[in-house]
Amino acid sequence: MIKSPEASLSAWRAMTPDITPLLDIIFIVLVFLLLTANIPLQSLEVDLPKTDSEALSAVLDEKSITINLLAGSPAWALQGEKYEDWATFRPVLESQVEALKKADLILASDGAVTVDNMMKLLAFLQEHEIQATEILMEEE
Repeated sequence: MIKSPEASLSAWRAMTPDITPLLDIIFIVLVFLLLTANIPLQSLEVDLPKTDSEALSAVLDEKSITINLLAGSPAWALQGEKYEDWATFRPVLESQVEALKKADLILASDGAVTVDNMMKLLAFLQEHEIQATEILMEEE
């Protein structure tokens, strides 16, 4: 007697075990292991040079101009020459606009400088389209 394929297929399915729950457990364990595995982070230790902030603010170079923002009075300095207030400092900056545009500009600020002094200087630089290349801040 010849059996129909449907009958032999159903008999074959009845004899094989259902492995769906086993696959579910394997995937759950795999995900758990992947999420809890400790992946070693690769890092490179870099020793930064330790320098004095005064030495950084005293960087004098033919190609760079340093503007210092100081806490207290005098509040401003350009290339080491100090100015008492913004009213006396602004005309000096305006006379140096072309030199400021050509040179690398370094802004060196004391940690206790008020925000309004920094904003006055940044507004002046933006008004004259001068880009600061470095801003140095003293740690407190």
